[in-house]
Amino acid sequence: MTGIFCALWIVMNLTLGPLSFSLTGLPVLHAFGIFITLLLVAWVTGRFGTSLMAGVIGSILSILLGAPEPPGLLLCFSAAAIVFDVLMLSNQHKIRIKRHNLATTAIATMVSSYFAGVLIVLFGFAPEGGLWFGLTFWGVWTLAGGILAIAIALPVITALEKANVRKIKGDRD
Repeated sequence: MTGIFCALWIVMNLTLGPLSFSLTGLPVLHAFGIFITLLLVAWVTGRFGTSLMAGVIGSILSILLGAPEPPGLLLCFSAAAIVFDVLMLSNQHKIRIKRHNLATTAIATMVSSYFAGVLIVLFGFAPEGGLWFGLTFWGVWTLAGGILAIAIALPVITALEKANVRKIKGDRD
């Protein structure tokens, strides 16, 4: 199952990343693609390490397949995937209809997306540099992509939960 999400990570990096930067010069769509992938892999698997693996393996393969972004930029998103995975431990990687699960998931996504934006600037992969630029501009625009992923993924996941898709995927809790 993780392989499917590694492939999704690669597709998002090879399509939405360049599209985002060519249309707006901002990381919103790129971050959206990354974090919707992380949200879906966390929901489907419900296990620690799968989001991390999708991010790290997906980034390495994106680099090997010739992603137009600098390799370090993709590795910053991999670091954000690690943060996301660790933060999702607080609700055992369960994305359910319960408020605390949805709130924890939203917070994990927002923190890790902002973290990615700041890292990208600190390591020099944004159009400008400096900590202040990362904290106030690039981090916020990357956070906007994470929020967009939340706004789209969580209602879809909630609808799938209400339709008992968990039983189809073999989840019994």
